[in-house]
Amino acid sequence: MSFTAKDVQTLRQLTGVGMLDAKKALEATDGDMDAAVQYLRVHNKAAAAKRAGREAGEGAVAVVRNANVAAIVELRCETDFVAKSEEFVSLVDEIAAKVCADGKDAVSQFDGHIEKLLTTLKENISIGRVYRLEAKDGEVVETYLHQQSGRGVNAVAVVVKGGSDEVAHEIAVHIAFAKPLYLTREDVPASEVDAERKTVEEISRNEGKPEAALPKVIEGRLNGWFKERVLVEQSFVKDEKQTIQQFLGSASIVSFAQVAIHG
Repeated sequence: MSFTAKDVQTLRQLTGVGMLDAKKALEATDGDMDAAVQYLRVHNKAAAAKRAGREAGEGAVAVVRNANVAAIVELRCETDFVAKSEEFVSLVDEIAAKVCADGKDAVSQFDGHIEKLLTTLKENISIGRVYRLEAKDGEVVETYLHQQSGRGVNAVAVVVKGGSDEVAHEIAVHIAFAKPLYLTREDVPASEVDAERKTVEEISRNEGKPEAALPKVIEGRLNGWFKERVLVEQSFVKDEKQTIQQFLGSASIVSFAQVAIHG
């Protein structure tokens, strides 16, 4: 066999067909990718190939928690009409439950289900973001899901150490609305910080700030930039007089994940 599992995945991404169809096409064409695409068109897979080129900008997200484990799964499609359909929502719920129970690799078990939806709903459908968080001893995991028109559109999972279920849930709700990108400053890539520092320095100079005052002005603006992106530095949505770090007290956030449709 003159092709790899990666080739199969590439062909699937190019055409939107299932794993078995992609493998069969590569086998029939001795691993020639262009020939395999043509093979699928010839063998009545053209509709799927055409759908694969359309943007999957809609979807639904599900979150499942079971004891000390939580999983978030995003299922993408093209229209909100399909995203709100019962079979679509049921499938993303099922996948999330399986990921929670068995791990992230469990998504591969649903290739057939997705291929069937491709045919019946006539849209480009694919797995999007997948997260699985597990709490250790002394930690709790909590979730939050915001729904719209019967489908999940904003899912959060968070692991908190040394805190109660109630505290963890409040953090999850905060994340849903505040949409932090990072847990701490240390998690922000240095390249992003350097780029922002240069930008605020240029802005400050253009505003005619005195040279002696520039360092303080730049740091102040950088602090504001961090506060928008870093979870522990954000103002708590239910009490903006305190930061998330202050709300946590002696507790700490171990990890978090968020998937928001359109975000």
